[in-house]
Amino acid sequence: MTIRNWVKFFFNALVIGGFVTAVVGLIVRWEFFSQYLSSGEIGQFIGALLWMIFLGFTMSVVAQMGFFAYLTVHQFGVNLFKTLTLWNWVQLLIIAVVLFDLIFFRFRLTSDDTGRTLLYLVLLGTLVGVSAVTAYFKAQWTKKHTLISALFFMIVITTLEWLPALMVRSGNIDSWVTILLFPLLAVNAYQLLALPKYNRQSDEDKKRLDERRKNRKNTAKASAKK
Repeated sequence: MTIRNWVKFFFNALVIGGFVTAVVGLIVRWEFFSQYLSSGEIGQFIGALLWMIFLGFTMSVVAQMGFFAYLTVHQFGVNLFKTLTLWNWVQLLIIAVVLFDLIFFRFRLTSDDTGRTLLYLVLLGTLVGVSAVTAYFKAQWTKKHTLISALFFMIVITTLEWLPALMVRSGNIDSWVTILLFPLLAVNAYQLLALPKYNRQSDEDKKRLDERRKNRKNTAKASAKK
């Protein structure tokens, strides 16, 4: 990927992270934001919203780091297991382990708190549902064998990026766990689906650059002969 296209890719992901976090933050923590509006403290409201956007920018950077780390891990996995088929089976096993860990260890669901249990089941369904849809479109738009790898990235890598929030046990953590999941999913889905477009654009840019260099060289040679 060329530097120009990487910058576009980076800033588009940044905007998506900030926008999604701001919207979800307003919905999930409306009681917090509404107190500023009801008391006429518009400056405080804007400041809190900007902080939420900055948090989204941070989540976007985390997601981008995870994405490029996964590209390395994926290539390493293919080389280690020799065939893509075997590596896909390994990825499916890791997906199952991660989902089991989420349900039984990270969420810590109990029958005593029905509301919290419902919230985390919805979050789990969102994680799996968005991941499945993204993986489907990735396979449709590129190659069929990318389905498992895309599902692995969306579930496993997103969970790893989400893990710091899940490990906190104090404060209004359920709200933050909810808020932070959505920018990670949105940015990761964008990266997975948009990367081929930027790679193709980079190839076209390089081709045009090579043609311009060739034309300049031919022009210089023709001028020298005169």
